[in-house]
Amino acid sequence: MRKTLLAVLFASSLTMTALPATAMSSAAPDPVTGYIVVLQDDANAQALATSQAETHGATVDQIYTHALRGYSAKMTAGAAAAVAKDPQVLFVQPDRQVSINVQTLPTGIDRVDAELSPTAAIDNVDTRVNVDVAVIDTGIQLNHPDLNVYTAGARNCNTGSSANDGNGHGTHVAGTIGALDNNNQVVGVAPGARVWPVRVLNNSGGGSWSQVICGIDYVTANASRIEVANMSLGGVGFDDNNCGNTNADAMHRSICAAVRAGVTFVVAAGNNNGNAANAVPAAYDEVITVSALADFNGRPGKGAPSTCRPDQDDTFADFSNDGVDIDLIAPGVCILSTWIGSGVNTISGTSMASPHVAGGAALYKANNPTASPAAVKAALQAAGNLNWNNTDDYDGIKEHLLNVATF
Repeated sequence: MRKTLLAVLFASSLTMTALPATAMSSAAPDPVTGYIVVLQDDANAQALATSQAETHGATVDQIYTHALRGYSAKMTAGAAAAVAKDPQVLFVQPDRQVSINVQTLPTGIDRVDAELSPTAAIDNVDTRVNVDVAVIDTGIQLNHPDLNVYTAGARNCNTGSSANDGNGHGTHVAGTIGALDNNNQVVGVAPGARVWPVRVLNNSGGGSWSQVICGIDYVTANASRIEVANMSLGGVGFDDNNCGNTNADAMHRSICAAVRAGVTFVVAAGNNNGNAANAVPAAYDEVITVSALADFNGRPGKGAPSTCRPDQDDTFADFSNDGVDIDLIAPGVCILSTWIGSGVNTISGTSMASPHVAGGAALYKANNPTASPAAVKAALQAAGNLNWNNTDDYDGIKEHLLNVATF
């Protein structure tokens, strides 16, 4: 598997064959198309191109004198056949269109080894991982060409009347989870996973607990179809270890209900460089809480220069929350993913780390559909590794780094 920019060039190489002449005067005229004329190595390309064009009514485009001797020209098939008979011509071939299709393997997808996952099958087939993931966020661009957006499952709990993303954050999250493996733009951890736009944040990225609970309520109502939910959002709070019944936390209570219904929740740790125990939903034991790794080249080991923001390669991101509530760490610095306007963008945050794990949970659920959320968390942690530098992680706890190579 290529761990760098994937570029595939398709070209047709066809030999020229003469078409039989027709005596029907009503036949359509011989169309003028492009041909490439390859000459003998000692031929004068410029002179022959000029003389043959004049003789056969061709229009010369390019003259080749170094890699080969020859030229390209527009002419009829009959003219091409006549040119091919010249003893100074090696062969004539039709000119064909070529295209370059570029799909980037983002550093985060590379670092978690998604390209090694047999379920993701990146670059082997146009994978569509058969799993449904709710993105509880700013919405998703509903018609983004690099996402498999389940528009019938869209839900808007915030302002306006659409779950379409007016911010970009939710679309970015969705791309890390499941951008299509289609030789275009980027690819996600679980390529082609159906992403459900659940819009609880407005175009400025803000919302209320009541709107977030609306989104969780919607996911719970569709728990028979949604396997994983990502929440790259948060606010101030704590875990009462009683699903919110002791400290009157309605969001905690609603997440517990969704988890009991079978939905695996993956959430961002928060970006305050503090203890995740003071942020919710990060503090909840029922979710998978994800901190952020700074990784600039998709490979373990320090040394890669920083790219979009200052930080040290292969270390705990300088903004990420930490603490005992962290369940996994995943790449979250300078992450390239899908963006509104049908494009891509590079941003940082534990919001970017969380969807890597959500994509990993999706891969696991695709092969273990009856696994409980607790079993999914345990499997992700067991598959992770400690191959990163935690010298700047002040809590002294080295979380397992997401790795999905075996999923």
